Amino acid sequence: MILTQENRILDHHQILQKIKRMAFEIFENNFEENKMVLAGIHENGYLLAQLLQQELKQISAIEVKLLKVTLHKTDPLAHDFLIEPALDTLADTTVVLVDDVLNTGKTLAYTLRSFLEKECKKLEIATLINRHHTLYPISSTYTGYSLATTLREHIRVVLAESEWNAYLI
Repeated sequence: MILTQENRILDHHQILQKIKRMAFEIFENNFEENKMVLAGIHENGYLLAQLLQQELKQISAIEVKLLKVTLHKTDPLAHDFLIEPALDTLADTTVVLVDDVLNTGKTLAYTLRSFLEKECKKLEIATLINRHHTLYPISSTYTGYSLATTLREHIRVVLAESEWNAYLI
């Protein structure tokens, strides 16, 4: 996989713009809430959740807690599923699941049960990029960038210290 300027679809500045817009949308749809949880799928989803949390703190008074969701993306049933920090309940709490790319919806579908068991008030999904190839009944409530791709194409989001880019490969 060669990542080049030619196959870059979002650069650092554009990713920040998408995150800021998504934060405003989350706030607009939840402005009456006192608290909310952003649950980021490890690794890039969690980084995006951290960035969304920072933006939400700048524009609202909503208390925003952060959770890290760790699961095996290709074989989730055969491996441990972990939510950190562990919570007993999410009653009266809006939860926004955050991931970098929505492709088939499998990863997000496997996370839903854990949050529904905690009796959350509302469950929404935020993704930086939506590819529109869902095989599961999952749709993103908040999308930074919507991109129709072929099944053979892939999206790679890089959120490293020295580079923030999204590539179509």
